[in-house]
Amino acid sequence: MKVALVYYSGTGNTEAMANAIADELSGKAEVETVDPAAFGPDDMEAYDAFAFGCPAMGSEVLEEDVFEPMFSSIENSISGKKIILFGSYGWGDGEWMRNWEERCKNAGAILTSDPVIANEAPDEDAIQALKEAADSLIA
Repeated sequence: MKVALVYYSGTGNTEAMANAIADELSGKAEVETVDPAAFGPDDMEAYDAFAFGCPAMGSEVLEEDVFEPMFSSIENSISGKKIILFGSYGWGDGEWMRNWEERCKNAGAILTSDPVIANEAPDEDAIQALKEAADSLIA
């Protein structure tokens, strides 16, 4: 199974979450980390599953310069695709993730687990949730 790990990280917190996913899938699946600036609709057929990560930005929205434009460009291509969502935040209550999850469901994506969010750096509970989410992606 080939998994695209596509994430944006400004402070390193979402990157730490992506690393936990990559570590969990090591030896279980072929994982390719992809810069969101280099990912688009033409890449969707090259992978069996997708792990998308983005922190909350501004007023609880996806990062607006790189990640949001990329995700908008692939949104019509995620129907029937297995995905997981993850990201970190420093304020708010996770509204950005709830909105993102709803977008994915409305687009027909198959979310294999609940999204995983971490307040700042991921703690032990978040790391465990990321491992479970990663495993659900390849189950």
